[in-house]
Amino acid sequence: MKTTSHNVESEIQDRAILVSLITQKQKKNEKLAEYSLQELVKLAETAGVEVLETMTQNKESKDTKWFIGKGKVEELKLRIDELGGNTAIFDQELSGAQVRNLEAALDVKIIDRTQLILDIFAQRAKTREGIIQVELAQLSYLLPRLSGQGKNLSRLGGGIGTRGPGESKLETDRRHIRGRIDELKAHLEEVVRHRTLHRERRKKTGVFQVALVGYTNAGKSTLLKQLTQADVYIENQLFATLDPTSRTMELPSGKEIVLTDTVGFIQNLPHDLVASFRATLEEANEADLILHVVDSSTDMRSEQMRVVSEVLEQLGAHQKEQLTVFNKIDLISQQEKEMLSTEGDFLKISAYTQEDLESLRLAIQEKLMGESKLFRIPAEKGDMISLVYRIGDVLENEVDGEDMLFKVRVNKDDYEKMGYLLAAYDQQLVQQDAQDSEGEIY
Repeated sequence: MKTTSHNVESEIQDRAILVSLITQKQKKNEKLAEYSLQELVKLAETAGVEVLETMTQNKESKDTKWFIGKGKVEELKLRIDELGGNTAIFDQELSGAQVRNLEAALDVKIIDRTQLILDIFAQRAKTREGIIQVELAQLSYLLPRLSGQGKNLSRLGGGIGTRGPGESKLETDRRHIRGRIDELKAHLEEVVRHRTLHRERRKKTGVFQVALVGYTNAGKSTLLKQLTQADVYIENQLFATLDPTSRTMELPSGKEIVLTDTVGFIQNLPHDLVASFRATLEEANEADLILHVVDSSTDMRSEQMRVVSEVLEQLGAHQKEQLTVFNKIDLISQQEKEMLSTEGDFLKISAYTQEDLESLRLAIQEKLMGESKLFRIPAEKGDMISLVYRIGDVLENEVDGEDMLFKVRVNKDDYEKMGYLLAAYDQQLVQQDAQDSEGEIY
C-alpha cells in the first residue's frame, strides 16, 4: 500500500534543540533562568518531543532580527545538522519576523514557549469547551504572526505547533481568522452564561464552592481524587488536567461542598491562554474558598507561589479567602517541613496520608463555617429558632426551662446578613435578665 507524504510527515517525531536567551536583566536571577529552561525540557517531553540538547545564549538584550544573534544562529545550525534535529524550541516568545528569519537560516520548524504550551493544551483538550478555548488562544497568538509561520503551517500533522486549528483554517486570510475568533468568543460567552447559571443555582441552594489552584503538577488532581474519590486523570507531567472537574465532598460535619480542580499555572503563562481560559479560571473567582496547592518538594516553590498569586491577581481573585496547602511533604526531610511557612493560614500535608486529609477537611470546614457561637432562645420564638438553623450548622441543642440553648457553627456570610438579629436579640435577653435580677428582693 502506498504511503502518502501526509502520513509520512505525521509519523515524523520532533527532535529538538532547546534554546534560551539570558539577557543582562535576567542574569541577575540565573537560578530562575536555569529553572525556566529545565521547565521547557519538561514541557517539550510532555508534548512528545525528543530533546537532543539545550543551549543558552548570554546577551545584553535580544536581537530584533535573530533573537539570539547571527553568530549563535550559525552555531545552532551546526548542532542541528550534527544531531539530526528537525525543530528548534525557544524558551521565550518570538515575533513573526524572528520566526521567519530563523526558519530561513536553520531550515527547521521554529517553536517558542508560548506555542509549545498552546500545543500541549491542544493535545489535552477533550471537552467542547476546552477545544474552543485552545483554538481561540492559538488563533489569537498566530494572527499577528501569520507571515512567519510558513514551515510550521506546511507541516500539517507534523507534531508540535501544528495541532489544533489545522492548516485549512490557518492558511486563510486574516479576515476569515478574525471571523473565526469572533465566532469562538461567542461560543465562549455562551459557556460563561451556562457556568454563571450553574453557580447561581449552587449559591441559591447554599452549597459552598472550593477551588483547587496551584502551579502545574503541584498535586491538585491527586488531592481531588483522595478527597472525593473522583475518577480523574493523574499523571506526573505538566498540565495533566486541562478541563475543570467538579466533585462533591463531605465535610466532617456532614455538610456537602463542591470541590473544583482547575488548570495548573506556569511562569510566563501565555496572555492569550489566560484570556481564553478565563471562563474556566472563573471557578477560582467565584469560589467561597481557594485552596492554593503548593509542591513542597521543589526548590522553586517560592517562585511558583509568586506566579500563582500573580495569575489570581490578574483574575481579580487574590482577595478571596485562601488556605495554602503545602503538599508532598512525604518527599522532604523533617527539617525542610519545619521551614515551610507563608503569610496567612496554611497546612502541611501528604495527599496519601488519611490523617492529613482529615486535617484538611477540618481546616476547610473551619474556613467556610467559621467559629461556633452559643444562643439562648425562648421556646415560643419559632422565628428566632428558624433563624438559628439558617445561619449555620446546629451542633448541639437542649432545653433549659422555657428556653432552647443552641451551639451553632456559623456560616460567615449568612451570619453577617442575618446573625446580627440573633446577636441583638441575645443582648436584649441578657439586659432583661440583668434588670430582673436587680429587681429581685432577697
